[in-house]
Amino acid sequence: MTTHATNVTAQIAQLPDLSMENLWGLWDEFFDRRPGHHHRTYLESRIAYKLQERAFGGLSATIRRRLEKIGETGEVPNQKRRSESRIAPGTMLVREFDGIDHHVTVLDDGRFEYQGHPYKSLTAVARAITGTNYSGPVFFGLKPCHRERRKGQA
Repeated sequence: MTTHATNVTAQIAQLPDLSMENLWGLWDEFFDRRPGHHHRTYLESRIAYKLQERAFGGLSATIRRRLEKIGETGEVPNQKRRSESRIAPGTMLVREFDGIDHHVTVLDDGRFEYQGHPYKSLTAVARAITGTNYSGPVFFGLKPCHRERRKGQA
């Protein structure tokens, strides 16, 4: 471990031993305003991050934008299951269940529309249709169920 890293590690290790007055002094050094709550563990964790950021650098602009987008939408980009992400936008999936045909459209942004509502995944659509947890790609026939995969291996 380098001397620089050792120094940061030592500073972070000392945070629990600091008085609240000194902890607030560090907080004020790094942040423009104080939080609405005064939970010590929260203060220590945020200050520890800022100490590391000052020593080693912060997030790149690209990573920062990506994390902000995840925070806004709740969706992690490029995390779709392979079988779902290969479906071309505009594709209509049809599945008969309980004697009713269910139509799902693949949207341009990778989500799925069912009965006028967008869903993040085919699994969410399958849950809306069946009322149970069910693999969306299996439900819509995009991948074999566990039993069929096992038969193919025999």
